[in-house]
Amino acid sequence: MKKMMFTMVVLTCLHATGCSNGQDTVPEVGTLSNKVILEWNDVAYRAFGGELYQNSVMASRINAMVHLAMHDALNAIYPKYATYAFTGKDAGADPTAAAAAAAYEVLVHEIPDQKVFLDTALTLTLSGIPEGKAKEKGLVLGQLAGQSILAIRANDGSSGNPITPIAGSNTPGVYQVVPPFDFVFAPFWADMKAFGLQKNDQFRSVTPPTLESEAYTADFNEVKSLGKKGSTVRTAEQTFYAQFWYEFSEAGWNRVAQTIAMDKKMDLWDTARLFALVDMAMADAYIAGWDSKFHYNLWRPYTAIRFADQDGNPNTIGDLEWDAEMPTPPVQDYPSTHSALGNAAATVIANIVGDNTSFTMASPTTVPTNSTRSFSSVKQAADENADSRVQAGIHFRFACEAGQKMGDKIGQWLIENYLQPLNAEEVANNKG
Repeated sequence: MKKMMFTMVVLTCLHATGCSNGQDTVPEVGTLSNKVILEWNDVAYRAFGGELYQNSVMASRINAMVHLAMHDALNAIYPKYATYAFTGKDAGADPTAAAAAAAYEVLVHEIPDQKVFLDTALTLTLSGIPEGKAKEKGLVLGQLAGQSILAIRANDGSSGNPITPIAGSNTPGVYQVVPPFDFVFAPFWADMKAFGLQKNDQFRSVTPPTLESEAYTADFNEVKSLGKKGSTVRTAEQTFYAQFWYEFSEAGWNRVAQTIAMDKKMDLWDTARLFALVDMAMADAYIAGWDSKFHYNLWRPYTAIRFADQDGNPNTIGDLEWDAEMPTPPVQDYPSTHSALGNAAATVIANIVGDNTSFTMASPTTVPTNSTRSFSSVKQAADENADSRVQAGIHFRFACEAGQKMGDKIGQWLIENYLQPLNAEEVANNKG
């Protein structure tokens, strides 16, 4: 059993779902609350360690597994959408019990040291469901749906110590570790089994600009100026949204999905599909992004600017004292996976609820903490998410643009190929 160690956190109150009748019949699909999906999305985040967690790629993998399991469990009760892995059926199962049990089954397997926390969370969710056969059937169905996802993700390449030392290099353009880190993070993720892509290099980024090119020169000088620690060129607003989007992208975009699902008052089935596709897209964006990162192995702005006098480009001037506004993650520059995840999630969300969806949300990495920011569209948020990495001094502009293009392709691919709505005939044929 794979173990993932996270900081223990204290469970806060989970609201009772109040969305099932606990009897042997299931209420009409469109009338059921989405609370169980939102609650277990939060349970997963807390089980990872909340704001303190560090294994971002593993978190994205587990999020995808959790939400696919919940989606499949619900569609085993009433088949509104195509399922991902689970083929079981039980029209008499309680939807809330099934969804919660599916999430619990995945999380307790993947993060066993959080079992006490997860047991408490499950008890709180189930306390809002009357006893009866429907509840019992829901628990069994959810467990089976979770086990189905676990089975297809067993030996998927996610095992291994992500802290990997690398040898230094004097070759211009080649990735070097950036302080305070002395390692590169999880190189084996480039070979991870994808959730929906046909192969990890399906949407590999095009070759980045050469060090002598005008494109490289322009983006070098931009990040050198805007992204410098304490830059007087960067505006106060740019600094603010560099901080706003600095948290792990999978955490921030799950919060976007939560906000929109609540604002839109989406029903249980639609919310389950939204999160399953969003988290599949982000998990695959990490995998595809890592494939491109390790293929091109490009240095970060920190290294590029400090050692620019060695890059063969007379128009890039080195600065041995230069530092980025925010710490640089310990992995290669190109492409920006933060941008890829943002656009992958945004593409899914825009396809489901429409791009011109406005929302306001908070971020734990702002100053002051949990300050809010408002957006008029999902694409606007994704564009700012990508731009924030230049303002933070941790990515070249061309890396962000490549990440956005990759994310768009991944999100569109998943929307077109997975969890499709079923027509009336398919619904009838798939009912339990």
